[in-house]
Amino acid sequence: MKELENILEQLEQDAKEEDLTPKQAQILQAAVEIFAEKGYASSSTSEIAARANVAEGTIFRHYKTKKDLLISIVTPFMTKFTLPFFATHFAKNVFSQPPEEFEELLRTLVKNRFHFAKENSPLLRIVLQEIAFHPELQEQFQGVFTKEVIPRFEEALNELKSKGKVVDFPNASMIRMIMSSIIGFLVTRFILVPELEWDDEEEIDRTIHFIMHGLSK
Repeated sequence: MKELENILEQLEQDAKEEDLTPKQAQILQAAVEIFAEKGYASSSTSEIAARANVAEGTIFRHYKTKKDLLISIVTPFMTKFTLPFFATHFAKNVFSQPPEEFEELLRTLVKNRFHFAKENSPLLRIVLQEIAFHPELQEQFQGVFTKEVIPRFEEALNELKSKGKVVDFPNASMIRMIMSSIIGFLVTRFILVPELEWDDEEEIDRTIHFIMHGLSK
């Protein structure tokens, strides 16, 4: 699976950047594969150890519990899934200047997140499966979203409002509508029914049209 290969390559890169031992990197890679295949609750550390070709005790030397292992995998992904909206390299492309048109902002957001989800769908599946059951993950996501995403999103929306490009709804409501539409599209496309014959460009256009029809003047 190409998506999993991309994730494993990223894990290898992260391992170098974070000074992980080779065995830690093997454990993380094996855990990603098994969590994505079976879900967290149905996975065992013995399976992960076997896939990683290490003793089960080695896992517990690096990660005290299976949940610690899950957090080690999911936390960086959740950060990468939200922060790129407003991380430096993304902000240069989207927010270096105030958006002139609502469609311009939406298309950049949708396409950026589309390509990220396409390359990371197994990890996206893990997040969706586990976030409802692990308060730690919810707190991390909420922290990133409220500190990093909302302020920059509101700046863009306020600019569009001042130009009369969007309706004067509360920003919180607009962000909810935009995000739920984009995330709904990505989850359906890559998690629920990826086997359908998707016309991705058409679906991106339809998603943008759907959002704009409700919010544009």
